[in-house]
Amino acid sequence: MNIVILEDEPLAAKRLEALVKSIEPQAVILAKLESVRSAAKWLTENPQPDLILMDIQLADGLSFELFQQVDVTAPIIFTTAYDEYAIRAFKVNSVDYLLKPIEKDELEAAFEKFHQQQSANSQDKIGKVLEAMLSQRTDWKSRFLLKAGARFDVVEVPEVAYLYAEDKVVFLVTKEQKKYFVDDTLDELEQKLNPKQFFRLNRKYLSQISAIERIEPHFNGRLKIKLRHRDDDEIYVSREKAENFKKWLDA
Repeated sequence: MNIVILEDEPLAAKRLEALVKSIEPQAVILAKLESVRSAAKWLTENPQPDLILMDIQLADGLSFELFQQVDVTAPIIFTTAYDEYAIRAFKVNSVDYLLKPIEKDELEAAFEKFHQQQSANSQDKIGKVLEAMLSQRTDWKSRFLLKAGARFDVVEVPEVAYLYAEDKVVFLVTKEQKKYFVDDTLDELEQKLNPKQFFRLNRKYLSQISAIERIEPHFNGRLKIKLRHRDDDEIYVSREKAENFKKWLDA
């Protein structure tokens, strides 16, 4: 079994490698990488491994950014010190989500899941896990307190049309075309807003379903999106996200 470890802490990477070897003696560690950039380069230049052990917070950002740069098809066991990314992890090809410090029995159980999924339809299983997790969560963000000049406005989430990032600043646009500055990043907002109502179109846009005016097929399996009252001809959903986007629309 060929494995890649994506971990920015050398001691944690070394410990994880030792745990893997104790559980899967025949495993080959192809690479130990510490950043999104190095992982994107390695995956571009090499065949996909059988499994990736992936930390979430890396030296140059969140590992989820990797999925927007490279088509990652290998199964993934997430290893992280934070539990706030669990929902997002299960949106990609995740086998398990382990919290640090990782114990041998937990990693062993994750490998058992991995082996079981190789002989079954893993994507169906992940989808069921995600659906169950989403159905249990009730603490989705319901409103925003936003500064508007010398005052503050309260904007209920159903009033939000879309959010977008521009020059490292995030803006919220309402259905009435009011525009506000938001302190949170799009990554943080994606965790707080109900995914049944909002979809991360790409790195720049997070849209409410009612804000989508038109969808057109584009080159290489991508989809071109027109948002209501938004003059941006460069809004695309990647080929990797296109199928999930269609399922979201047709839910």
